[in-house]
Amino acid sequence: MKKKILVVGGTGFIGFHICKYFLKKKWLVSSISLSPPKKIRKLDKIRYFYANISKIDSLKFLNNLNFDFVINCGGYVDHSSKQNNINNHFYGCRNLYKIFSKKKINKFIQIGSSSEYGLAKSPQKENLKGLAKDNYGKPKLDASNFLKYKRDFPYIILRLYQVYGPNQDMNRLIPFVIRSCLQNKSFPCSEGKQYRDFLYIDDLLIAINKCFKKKTKSNQIFNIGYGKPMRLKKIILSICEDIKKGQPEFGKIHLRKNEQMVIYPSVKKAKKILDWEPKTNIKKGISKTIRYYKRIS
Repeated sequence: MKKKILVVGGTGFIGFHICKYFLKKKWLVSSISLSPPKKIRKLDKIRYFYANISKIDSLKFLNNLNFDFVINCGGYVDHSSKQNNINNHFYGCRNLYKIFSKKKINKFIQIGSSSEYGLAKSPQKENLKGLAKDNYGKPKLDASNFLKYKRDFPYIILRLYQVYGPNQDMNRLIPFVIRSCLQNKSFPCSEGKQYRDFLYIDDLLIAINKCFKKKTKSNQIFNIGYGKPMRLKKIILSICEDIKKGQPEFGKIHLRKNEQMVIYPSVKKAKKILDWEPKTNIKKGISKTIRYYKRIS
C-alpha cells in the first residue's frame, strides 16, 4: 500500500518542496493550509485541505482521515505579530497533537527553528536549554517543550537553519538579492558582517526522509543546517558576481538590537543518528537557485 503523508503548511516554501518530494516517491500526499497555493506552487495529485490549525474545531475533519506520517511546517512568514505566532506555532502544534495522539501514526515531525536557542552561543547544540524570547522563537520553543513531555507520541523536532532554494518568497535574503541583481537594481542591506548558516532545500528533504526510513528512536531533537557559517557580505557579493549585475548598498540597514553576529549549529547528532549530512555547498546551492529565478523572470 502507498504511504500516506500529511503536510501542514503544504503551500509554503518548505511545505511545497516536501509535497513535491514525496509525490515523486509515489506517496499519497495531502496538505493543510489557510488558503490555496500560489499558482507556481500548485501541484497535481495532492489533496488540498483548508483549515486554521490554531482552532481545534477547524481540524475535526481529520478525525475521519488516516496518515502514516505528519509534518508540521505551518505558520506565517511574517513574524511581527506576537499573537499570530502563538496561535499558529504553539496552539497549532498542540491541536495537531490532540488529533494525532489518538491515531496510530508512524512519525510526527515538528519543524522547529534555530530561533528556539535565543542568544545561545554557536555552535548551537540540541542539549542547550532554549532561551528564545522573541515573537517567533518563543512559541516555537513552547511547542517543542510541549512535545517533550509526550513520551507516548512518536515525534521528532527538526530545528532548521536558513533554508533556501527555488520557489522561495522574496522576503528572504537570498531570493531578494537574486531578484535585485537580475533587475540590476541598487538594494539596501546591512554591512554584512554577520555570519549565518544556510541549508539548501534538497538537503532538508533528505533529512526528513531519513527520519522516516531510519528505525530511529522518536522523541528527539535534531539540528538541521549546513554546520559552517558564511559571512553575509560574501554571499551577497558572490550573487552579484555570478549574475554580473546589482549594486548592494552595504550599511543602509541597521542591525537589530541584540542581533547575534554568528549563528550556526552543530549537526553532529544528525550525522551520528540519522546518518545525514548536507551535500550542497553554498556556491552550488546559490547557482541552482539563480538558474531557477532566471528561468521564471
